[in-house]
Amino acid sequence: MTRTGQWFLAIRPKTLGISVSPVLVGSSLAWSETGSIQWLPAAAALIASMLIQAGTNLHNDAADYERGADTPERVGPQRATAQGWFTASAVKRAAYICFGIAFLTGIYLAAIGGIPIIVIGLLSLMAGYAYTGGPRPIAYSASGELFVFLFFGLIAVMGSYYLQSLNLSLNAFYSACALGMLAAAVLLVNNYRDLATDRKAGKLTIVNYLGAANSRILFGLLLLLPFLLPLLLTGFNHWVWLPLPLLFTALLLLHNFLQEPPGVGLNRYLAQTARLQLIYSALLSLGFYLG
Repeated sequence: MTRTGQWFLAIRPKTLGISVSPVLVGSSLAWSETGSIQWLPAAAALIASMLIQAGTNLHNDAADYERGADTPERVGPQRATAQGWFTASAVKRAAYICFGIAFLTGIYLAAIGGIPIIVIGLLSLMAGYAYTGGPRPIAYSASGELFVFLFFGLIAVMGSYYLQSLNLSLNAFYSACALGMLAAAVLLVNNYRDLATDRKAGKLTIVNYLGAANSRILFGLLLLLPFLLPLLLTGFNHWVWLPLPLLFTALLLLHNFLQEPPGVGLNRYLAQTARLQLIYSALLSLGFYLG
């Protein structure tokens, strides 16, 4: 594998849809409700969101290796530091570069959105570092899924909406909750898969406290509740039900997930959950546009 290919895998491209989806939904909703869209701020918000997630992934890669969470027993996809592709310091440096470029992009966004966007940007950058950095990393606690729900759901969707409209709405809040649940479902699969190795490393995620059975129930709720979103939206016609056919895919995914014990077999369901969230957001955004 080339060095470029190794760096590409290090940012975990299959999960980047989690950072694309909220910007897409928030911007599309604002476009639908205001009748206009500012393409450059939307593109800048998308770039900043992806860079923050890439930086978080890279920092997580190095930090997990240093804390002993990534061992030969790991059943997830390859990690750059653990595989010896790059040193931990090099991977962290790449993470800081991503955070730095996101910060510079945020200066432009702050000029448009003012103090709310400044607060959102700074909180997102700090959270990206704190996910696996500092004395009490978020990823090593039971609050990881809550972190994802907040930052890749509520904050990202409503921030993107505000950037376009300079306003907020209940439609934006409900949509943010739906996207946040699906994003949290992706992380839950990851933590469910790594339950055994995480416990050995002292990484006590919510799966550790809930246990396997309750974690499967939580995954089902996170996966299925977003399909109730059209019932809460106001001012739209039937087009906002465009994501509904995906419910059959979600039910099949849930059925297969329930049959799979924690371990390497869950890798495919991690990718499928991330893909479901991205397609859901694309269909919802199209429904906003048409409705």
